Amino acid sequence: MKYTFIYKGETDSTNLEAGRLADEVSHGTVIVAERQTAGRGRRGRSWLSESGENLYFSLLLKPDFAPEQASMLTLVMAQAVAEGIDSMCGCKCQIKWPNDIVLHGKKVCGILTEMQLEAGRIKHVIVGVGINVNQMEFAAEGLAYAGSLRRELGVEVDKQKILVEILERFKGLYQAFCQEGSLKSIQKAYEDKLANYGKEVKVLDPKGTYQGVALGINDKGELLVRRADGTVEEVYAGEVSVRGLWGYV
Repeated sequence: MKYTFIYKGETDSTNLEAGRLADEVSHGTVIVAERQTAGRGRRGRSWLSESGENLYFSLLLKPDFAPEQASMLTLVMAQAVAEGIDSMCGCKCQIKWPNDIVLHGKKVCGILTEMQLEAGRIKHVIVGVGINVNQMEFAAEGLAYAGSLRRELGVEVDKQKILVEILERFKGLYQAFCQEGSLKSIQKAYEDKLANYGKEVKVLDPKGTYQGVALGINDKGELLVRRADGTVEEVYAGEVSVRGLWGYV
């Protein structure tokens, strides 16, 4: 994959910007913004986007695979982000399934994947990433779970180098994913970083909340949760959220 970069001083959302440009740009285009005025997370949540301190980017892909495989790209990117941050910062990030990167128990990154279909086929997929890099101040309500690389590591971090590290890792992981059509090649590495692995979790499903133990993921990226009666649920991200029994992780 060859990357092409478009830089914006300010935009509403790098995902929205990528969507507007989708017909004009090529597979592998990366939209990077210094600030977002309407950043978004999963399930319509807003994403606070401070200017100049953090890294906001969206990767536009025009893949040739089935629409049901697109959601797995969130996990591919999560693995790339965690590996990239670890390599750059000498730390050990974890992944809170499916789309949050956690450092010292604090969320430092969120990922949002969106897909556009045309005649039942993928027209494009946009994978948006927001990383709290050098932000030091957070709203009081976010302090319990939000953090930044600088706040957790005590040093200023070069966000451009972080971007390069992430995209380099994504390239190899994406190639393997396309060849296999599943997450089989990264399943073990992802589980090694899974913050919920082997822990009790609470599954917030619109059909009913339940508790169980997270056993890892399958090759489709679904979280495997063993309930008290021994049955194992395959949890698809969709409208479902997973929390630690006593808090965020």
